Amino acid sequence: MMLFRQLFEPQSSTYTYMLACSEAREAIIIDPVFEQARRDSALIEELDLTLVATLETHIHADHVTGGWLLKERFGSQFMVAEADEVEGADRLLRHDDHVRFGGCHVAVRATPGHTASCLTFVLHDRSMAFTGDCLMIRGCGRTDFQGGSAERLYRSVHDQILSLPDSCLLYPGHDYRGLTVSSVGEERRHNPRLGGELSCSDFTGYMDNLGLPHPKQMDIAVPANLRCGQPDACSIPNEQPDWAPLNLTFAGVWEVPPQWVEENLSQIQVLDVREEEEFSGPMGHIPDAILIPLGKLSEGTGELDTDKPVVAVCRAGGRSAQATNILRKAGFSRVANLPGGMLRWRAMNLATISASDDC
Repeated sequence: MMLFRQLFEPQSSTYTYMLACSEAREAIIIDPVFEQARRDSALIEELDLTLVATLETHIHADHVTGGWLLKERFGSQFMVAEADEVEGADRLLRHDDHVRFGGCHVAVRATPGHTASCLTFVLHDRSMAFTGDCLMIRGCGRTDFQGGSAERLYRSVHDQILSLPDSCLLYPGHDYRGLTVSSVGEERRHNPRLGGELSCSDFTGYMDNLGLPHPKQMDIAVPANLRCGQPDACSIPNEQPDWAPLNLTFAGVWEVPPQWVEENLSQIQVLDVREEEEFSGPMGHIPDAILIPLGKLSEGTGELDTDKPVVAVCRAGGRSAQATNILRKAGFSRVANLPGGMLRWRAMNLATISASDDC
């Protein structure tokens, strides 16, 4: 019997997968995310599993892998495609390789196209396949950088994925609409880019004219992933704070889930570092938030209680991340950033004070 968990990272809409042999208690994790390494570690420990390996479907451009952090914690092997030339990888995977965990294994299928060396992992009984960014639910990954090729992607999908049994469940690396799983039969019939009677020339014509901007984290994520996700030594904190369920970003910034903030407003200080017109503007602000614009924060930290945790917020999370560094230098030890800022807070319909409420 196999244990299976599908995990989600909301900032990059990334799916991470944990598979384990229930008898041997050995597990693998596919496409872990740096910021969620503590969550993944907790799952491994709670289920009393031995993490034997983390597997990468490709060199990600939109997030940093959590493989290095998990290796540091559990001694697991970091596995990635041979062609990626990743510094410090423990095993370089080739087409038709097998990765075993207890009495189970996944077979490696080379599926280049999204990047030059993407991999798909197929469970031993061909009931499940983990396609990374190669094939998504009713879509596919882009093909315009990192050695991508629309023609190669078309061949990879048809030869290596859609050739699996119709009933084989497909688990993608991302989804931006809340979808979680598809199947070979569904994608063969309904995928608007790769299914039906669409030819390779139809597909390449479509993909070559997408005109998408590059991922925002690409300049950070790609070099880091070529080092197995290992950060600079200065980005690794010595202490692991326990005052909230925090995640550590690759830049060394602690982040706290918005839902937790709303549930614990009476126990923390919310510091809003936007300008006055933003704080009182249409986007509103979090109840009881303290307004100190970022440019005035170095001189304004006296307005905050050093004995009470501080959660910094701005419009989208950038200025507030900088604010956490200022606060730490000023002696605040329990500090976290609100990822996504007020944009995400409002999108989640969490408690907000609008301009009319203040009147």
